[in-house]
Amino acid sequence: MEKFIEEAAEQFKTLLREQIQRQEKMEKAAVKTDFTAVPKLIIGLIDGDGIGPVIMAVAEKLLRELLKEDIAAGKAELRKIQGLTIENRFALNKSVPDSVLAEIKKCHVLLKGPTTTPKGGGLESANVCLRRELDLYANVRPVSIPEKGIDWCFFRENTEGEYALGSRGIELPEKLSMDFKVTTDGGTRRIARAAFDYAAANGKNRLAIVTKANIMKKTDGMFSRIAHEVGEEYPEIISEDYYIDIMCANLLNEEICSKFQVFLLPNLYGDIITDEAAQLQGGVGTAGSANIGDRYAMFEAIHGSAPRKVERGDGDYANPESILKAAEMLLRHVGKQQAADRLSRAVELCLKEGRVKITGRADGATALEFGDYILEKL
Repeated sequence: MEKFIEEAAEQFKTLLREQIQRQEKMEKAAVKTDFTAVPKLIIGLIDGDGIGPVIMAVAEKLLRELLKEDIAAGKAELRKIQGLTIENRFALNKSVPDSVLAEIKKCHVLLKGPTTTPKGGGLESANVCLRRELDLYANVRPVSIPEKGIDWCFFRENTEGEYALGSRGIELPEKLSMDFKVTTDGGTRRIARAAFDYAAANGKNRLAIVTKANIMKKTDGMFSRIAHEVGEEYPEIISEDYYIDIMCANLLNEEICSKFQVFLLPNLYGDIITDEAAQLQGGVGTAGSANIGDRYAMFEAIHGSAPRKVERGDGDYANPESILKAAEMLLRHVGKQQAADRLSRAVELCLKEGRVKITGRADGATALEFGDYILEKL
């Protein structure tokens, strides 16, 4: 047993040194990409697994129409990136194969379909790997339910917490397993500033800092403290502490849920609560997600890959709404507000006309048929 303890201690030393180096790297000034000033904007398209290729085909078709003038003028390019499939990742035993990552880094922004994350084993989530490799530290998820007065925006720290080290824990056979959680000063300050900047720029005056600092006193305690320090620079914004368990309940409380505006959370809590919020909006198939860094940005559906087989045995009946919301967010991020507005209006019109059924239902339009309906409305 002493041998296992010594090996675990050495492994922890390695992890600690790596995280210290990452923190030191964050302390250096980052150069932010101005996507509106890029001579030729390269948008990488990644199909993913399961229903990914089906819903991505819809998104690509609509993006080509919305950006056709920029594409024709050589100001934009939609570039297909192959190889980020579960089969290829298993074959190479790489969360993101090196050749795929090299192609991804040649793009400015990405639109990505869902990818399968294996249960157990040592193969890390492709999403977690990409967020780390591209330093996409801000996961941004808007949720809107107008009839209930709900207009929420969640800022989830995207590169730390349990996810950063979740595949690198230790195990003492037949005794115990232990995973790790990390919170850094630099990582917390930059996600906090992103959330407060968004609130200030969009006329929001309330920001909820959501942790479990009463239990996770070191990591979550640090997150809360630093968030409040950053908040002192925004005196017009009221920042309040909430624990994640009660906040999950608060989202269901119709007497108070509409008072919330902007949320700031560590990685794991943000992952969980944004799925709850999306379900309240109409299901995880209705919500898009932005992963934003200083140099790159990636936009994706928030749901998983799901089996392609549904009620009538055909994944073509998957609902593409989530990836289309992600495409809208991408367009706004690169300064294409008019194109984003056109897409948003067209999707809304088709949904009001009942042109698409509940996700996975084979009695409605196929994904591509829904895309054609939207195309008519652009």
